[in-house]
Amino acid sequence: MFDTAHPWFRPLWVRVLLLAVSGGWGVLELFSGSPGWAVLFLGVAAWVIWALFLTYDPPEKMTDDEGDTP
Repeated sequence: MFDTAHPWFRPLWVRVLLLAVSGGWGVLELFSGSPGWAVLFLGVAAWVIWALFLTYDPPEKMTDDEGDTP
């Protein structure tokens, strides 16, 4: 689905923010009477838990030799 090995997912606060936004939006949709959207967003939250918390293998930090600069 997404490249979970991307360095953007390395900080814990990014992963927690993704979970909070998708889970919170799913709960909001559930209480507002939109079960279809609630299932969609809660499914995304479940995927975030599985991919970015339970099975997450953080990429190793890049050294100066492996940087993107030429």
